[in-house]
Amino acid sequence: MTFEIKNICCIGAGYVGGPTMAVIAEKCPHLNINVVDINQQRIDLWNSNDFSNLPIYEPGLSEIIKKCRNKNLFFSTRIEEQISSADMIFISVNTPTKKKGKGAGRASDLKWVDASARQIAKFAKGHTIIVEKSTLPIKTAETIKKILKTKKKNLNYNSTESIEEKTFEILSNPEFLSEGTAINDLKDPDRILIGGEDNDAIDSLIKIYSHWVEKEKILTTNLWSAELSKLIANAFLAQRISSINSITALCEKTGANISEVSLAIGTDKRIGKHFLNASPGFGGSCFKKDISNLVYICESYGLYETALYWQKVIDINGWQKKRITNIIIEKLFGTISQKKIAILGFSFKANTNDTRESPAIEICKELLEEGCNINIYDPKVNASQIEIDLDQKQTPNSNFDCLEGGWALSESILECVKEADGLVIMTEWQEFKKINWEEVANVMRSPAWLFDTRLISNSKEAEYAGLNVWQLGFAN
Repeated sequence: MTFEIKNICCIGAGYVGGPTMAVIAEKCPHLNINVVDINQQRIDLWNSNDFSNLPIYEPGLSEIIKKCRNKNLFFSTRIEEQISSADMIFISVNTPTKKKGKGAGRASDLKWVDASARQIAKFAKGHTIIVEKSTLPIKTAETIKKILKTKKKNLNYNSTESIEEKTFEILSNPEFLSEGTAINDLKDPDRILIGGEDNDAIDSLIKIYSHWVEKEKILTTNLWSAELSKLIANAFLAQRISSINSITALCEKTGANISEVSLAIGTDKRIGKHFLNASPGFGGSCFKKDISNLVYICESYGLYETALYWQKVIDINGWQKKRITNIIIEKLFGTISQKKIAILGFSFKANTNDTRESPAIEICKELLEEGCNINIYDPKVNASQIEIDLDQKQTPNSNFDCLEGGWALSESILECVKEADGLVIMTEWQEFKKINWEEVANVMRSPAWLFDTRLISNSKEAEYAGLNVWQLGFAN
C-alpha cells in the first residue's frame, strides 16, 4: 500500500536541494515542503525579498520561489522540528572530496550524510522514507541503515514503555541536473531514477513525480544500481569532454577545424552531438569529484586497470588548462609580467553563478603567478567568491597598475578590457557572443590578443578590428 506523503523535509539548501524542492512545491501544491540547512546566511538569502540575490542563480528559479515560498515551500534552520514532522526526508547535503585521511583527494567525505542520518535517527517519528539525493558512493545506503537501526524506538525514559516505534525505508533518487538548465531539467527530465528495496516506498515517490513526469520516464532499480548510476553518468559525460579536448591540440597542429570535427562525429547517431564542444575543461561540483571517487572505489576493489582508465579523464582535463595558459604566455611574447589580461567569465559554465572547479580558477592562478594583472568580468559571480577561489584579495584600483600578480573585478566588458594586452573568453555567456570588437580593440593595448577558449566569438570581426586571434582547436 502506498504510504501517503503530506510533509517533506529536505536537509540541504544548496544547488540540488533548493531547485529540486522548488519544482516539487510548484508541481505538488498539496505537499508541505520544508528546506532546512545549518547555514543561516544561506537560509536568509532564500527568504530574502530580493529575488535577484538568491544563493543560487538558475534561469526560472526566482519565479518559482516567488510563487511558492511561504505557501507550501519554506526555508529555515529548524532542522530537528522539520525532521520530526516529515513523512519523507531528502538528504541533499554536500559530499566534497576528502582533504585528509584515508582516500584524501579521491574519496567522498560523507560527514554531512552521517550527521544527517544521525539527526533523522534521533528526531524522526513514526514511519519515514529517506531519499538519498546527494551524489553518494555505492553502498552508502547500507551505512545509513546501520545508523538508523541504532535508534529504532523513541523511548519514554520515565517508564519502560515505548511511545512509538520508528520505521524507515531508504531510497536512492540521484539528480541528473545540468547547472544553467536545472529548472528545465527538473520540469522535463530525461528520466527519473528511483532505487530501493520496498515497493511501497518506491510507489510513494513515484506518486509525487507522476504529477508532472510521464510514468515511462520513471525508472526503478535496486539501491546499489541507482547509487552507482549517478557516478557513471557523470564519468561518461566528463569522458566525452576530455575526449574532444584531447583532439583540440591535434587540430591546431594539423590545420583541422575542431568545430567541423565535432559536427562530423556528432551526426553519427551512435555517438550523438552532446558534450562534444571543445572547451578549457570541465568544471562544476560533480565531474572531477565523482570520477575521483570512482577511481578510489575501483582501486578499493582491486580494479586497477579500470581506475587508471578513469584517472586519465581527469588528467586530460588538467592538461588542457595548463596548455591554454602556456599558449597565452607564448603569444604574448613569452612573458606576461606586469601585463594586463582580461578574463571574460569566471563561472564554470553560462547561466550559473557556480564557480566550483571552474577552469578559470586554475588558469587565473597560473597567470597571476607569472606576474600579470587580471581584470575579471562575470555577469553573476561576485568579488567575494573570486577572492575565495583565487585565495587572494582584490587589488584596490589605485594600486592595480603598480603591482605584479593582482586582480580586480570589472562591471562591464569594456571596463574589463581597457588597456589589456590580452582577452580570454572563459565562459560561454550569451553577451560574450555579441561583443562589439571595434569598441574592444580601441581600448585594448596594441598588439592585443583575443583568446577564445569557447569558440563563440566572431573571429573575422575581431581580426578586422585589429586584434590577433587564437581559437581553441584551430590552426592559429
